Amino acid sequence: MSNSSSISHFLLLALADMWQLQLLHFCLFLGISLAALLGNGLVISVVACGHHLHSPMFFFLLNLALTNLGSILTTVPKAMHNSLWDTRTISYAGCSAQLFLFVFFISAEYFLLTIMCYDRYVSICKPLHYGTLLGSRACAHMAAAAWASAFLYALLHTANTFSLPLCHGNALGQFFCEIPHILKLSCSHSKLRELGLVVLSASLYLGCFVFMVFTYVQIFRAVLRISSEQGRHKAFSTCLPHLAVLSLFLSTGTFAYLNPSSIFSPPLDLALSVLYSVVPPALNPLIYSLRNQKLKDAMRKMITPGFQKP
Repeated sequence: MSNSSSISHFLLLALADMWQLQLLHFCLFLGISLAALLGNGLVISVVACGHHLHSPMFFFLLNLALTNLGSILTTVPKAMHNSLWDTRTISYAGCSAQLFLFVFFISAEYFLLTIMCYDRYVSICKPLHYGTLLGSRACAHMAAAAWASAFLYALLHTANTFSLPLCHGNALGQFFCEIPHILKLSCSHSKLRELGLVVLSASLYLGCFVFMVFTYVQIFRAVLRISSEQGRHKAFSTCLPHLAVLSLFLSTGTFAYLNPSSIFSPPLDLALSVLYSVVPPALNPLIYSLRNQKLKDAMRKMITPGFQKP
């Protein structure tokens, strides 16, 4: 294929060659996606309907659940379809839409996790100013900024990726459309634009990471100054779910994107891709609900209307 204009579709990575394994992959993806839909849908419903949960922490948690739903619905249904019908194709337009939506939701999740660090910092280090610094208008502005930034970031990457000439076939080494695997098909000799986007992405993500580290250093210093053991435990318990979700997001993404090709085999690369793109959206609601008593009580009341906390 001489250039991208001649490409009408891409070939995604086949998860397995045998029908039995393809069916197993379908069932696995179905189970994970149902768990993600149920967990995140329950979080969204509980926070939206529970008036006592209308606080900044739960507002950002609701937005985080929306990104989880979006990211898993972007990649998993097509992978399930391909496994069930023994096909690998995805249209050019479908691939560009999938890439845009995946980058959009993943970026929005990262920005929201950064904002949630600030929420925990103000809650623990500046509790008297919590209502002022994190009022309803301020929270809405921060969430809107996270979504808008993610939209522009995804649009920039999608436009750049699909404006490059593609002359190395149309087979992708991934079960969904992802930027690094599409760039491998490019025959462009102009690296300046790609370098600029890499620098922009690294600066943006590294800046958020430094901010997270700084806020948690301040949080831990403030918690250690609390005299009562019960107060320290309560403060830590509000941070642990966020830290667990953040660690899962960063560790799986880092391993998937920065793994040395000389060490990791293609099956392991595929496993890491599933780990960072599919597993976190299913686990995040569980992590938050296990450590947050208010959220657990609200979920029990929604599932069992007659429930009363003893």
